[in-house]
Amino acid sequence: MKLAMSVNYSGDFKADVQRVQDLEAAGLDLVWIAEAYSFDAVSQVGYLAAKTSTIEIGTGILNVFSRTATAMAQTGAGCDYVSDGRFVLGLGASGPQVIEGFHGVPYAHPMPRIRDYIEVCRMTWRREPVVYKGTAVTIPLPPGEGTGLGKPLKLINHPKRADIPIFWASVKGKSVAETARLADGWLPIFFDPRKANDVWGADLARGREKRDPSLGALQISAGGACAIGDEYAGDKADAILDRLRPQLALYIGGMGARGKNFYNDICVAYGYPDEAKVIQDLYLDGRKEEAAAAVPRQLLADISLVGSEGDVAEQIAALKEAGVSHLQVNPMTADPVKTIEQVKALI
Repeated sequence: MKLAMSVNYSGDFKADVQRVQDLEAAGLDLVWIAEAYSFDAVSQVGYLAAKTSTIEIGTGILNVFSRTATAMAQTGAGCDYVSDGRFVLGLGASGPQVIEGFHGVPYAHPMPRIRDYIEVCRMTWRREPVVYKGTAVTIPLPPGEGTGLGKPLKLINHPKRADIPIFWASVKGKSVAETARLADGWLPIFFDPRKANDVWGADLARGREKRDPSLGALQISAGGACAIGDEYAGDKADAILDRLRPQLALYIGGMGARGKNFYNDICVAYGYPDEAKVIQDLYLDGRKEEAAAAVPRQLLADISLVGSEGDVAEQIAALKEAGVSHLQVNPMTADPVKTIEQVKALI
């Protein structure tokens, strides 16, 4: 089991780099760099690559609308080169609010687009002439479009690796099935290891049935906020768990419209339909603090690694049983290095 952590896109990135360096020395294996509609993740990947030596650096995630498929492939090859083969390409669709509202691009065919991007990236990294016709991507442009001067090209440089790992941040149905079929890894969100099979099991199984054996087993990066010790056991965990409420309220309540919010759907699937509706209604009415207070305490606990050493050991065992290969840890204590060392001892 590898140890992974995410760097928040709205924090002090240079301070986070120092933190990553310290955690690298403590045994952290992979760091995910978010993007959303903040600073781009790619420049930060390059900066981290220069400041670290062993840790893998992934994008968590790059959306597939703001860069062309071959630009994504170039980016992956370039990041892998400057990091000496330590890059992981995390892809996702983001959502219509960001894609249409910030990038000005229609949010069309998100799942087929990611599938096309994965295939174009691998083709490009193998240095094949890029000739591809998919649902969302056609390269070169077909006759009748553009100048008619386009011709198949292959990447000039020889990539460090032709098999850069690709993780897909999918949340529902066909996208999860296609993740299990095509991607090297899966980046789920709000992952409860004891309920994950009920929510995603059938889709994962459907995709795995068609998976190319050469890809190996599907890797899964999941976990949550982490604080280990008797001082965080039982009700004493509330001080940590309450800090997670605003983020979950944002996703469950505000990331999408009523009837089209994938994260709200996950909350419903986990067994909280009434709470999911209340959180969304409150959030969309501008009552964000009340929405945060309405997030079920049990949900917060089930997607986190907070409690006594024994409590956290049980949660890690459940995550392993659910197929998690990369334990994602977000240290919530004053000494994150100690937290990573504690987790290393438990896995």
